[in-house]
Amino acid sequence: MTTTTLTRQDIQAAKATGRDTRAEILKRSIRANVPLRKTFVQAPRGSASRHGPLSDFVTGRDLRGLKAYLLIVAACSSGTDGWSTKHDSAVWARMLDIDQTATEQSARTGAWRTLRRLQDRNLITCTRSGTLITVTLLREDGSGAPYDRPLGQSEQNLYLQIPSTFWTKGYDEQVDLPALALLLVVLREKNWSKFPAEKAPDWYGWSADTHERGLKKLLDLNLIERREQYSKAPLAPAGVTMAYQYQRAAAMRPRKARKPAAAKVRGAVSASGSTVEKKSAAPAARRGR
Repeated sequence: MTTTTLTRQDIQAAKATGRDTRAEILKRSIRANVPLRKTFVQAPRGSASRHGPLSDFVTGRDLRGLKAYLLIVAACSSGTDGWSTKHDSAVWARMLDIDQTATEQSARTGAWRTLRRLQDRNLITCTRSGTLITVTLLREDGSGAPYDRPLGQSEQNLYLQIPSTFWTKGYDEQVDLPALALLLVVLREKNWSKFPAEKAPDWYGWSADTHERGLKKLLDLNLIERREQYSKAPLAPAGVTMAYQYQRAAAMRPRKARKPAAAKVRGAVSASGSTVEKKSAAPAARRGR
């Protein structure tokens, strides 16, 4: 009997990567698009401050925490396990790419600390049992209220959509913190909106420079598109002013969910010749700056 021993190189080649792990998380949640309440980016009109919880990630320079939070929303928001997800701390570390720059134990610790920061922001709860970590979503506005799926019937329940390809195609690995924050801002609004940098401190809670750097990075990555808009200005030297408008690029537009095979059967014509199913329209994500 011949026994073949795999080398360390063979094992490393077979080992799942962070991107593999993130893709599996999305596959299990059966998500073409991940819904996220717009209040995470910006508070509703009439609030004492327009800053949403996103501003704390940007001013705190917590890119890892922001990426972790968006992944948790992707993993939990389908509701298949009561808005919760449970994984070994090593899986959490790999999911967040912490294992690439740390020993196994340090990576496990880093994953737990990242999740605790999200808990401190009242966005999740997390508990440990041995090496298993269970995370449960809370409402995206940072109020600490229990999570429920946003349906868009009120301003507090309007939501943006992040296509799962953001993770599966590796765009999440290319964005920096300003770019990721601005991506959520652009996804929050309707196509061809203006995002003036001078309004960023009041509207979102970060600097005009951060705002401009985020938009530039997104343009470089081809995740958004830009066009010029000219307006008549009788008192301007040239008689006209120009402002940029932005929209999500094709890569960041919501994806249509695949219909299960059973849906095709239900939509078929019955033996008597009448159809047996009517289509219903789902509430659309709407604007709210």
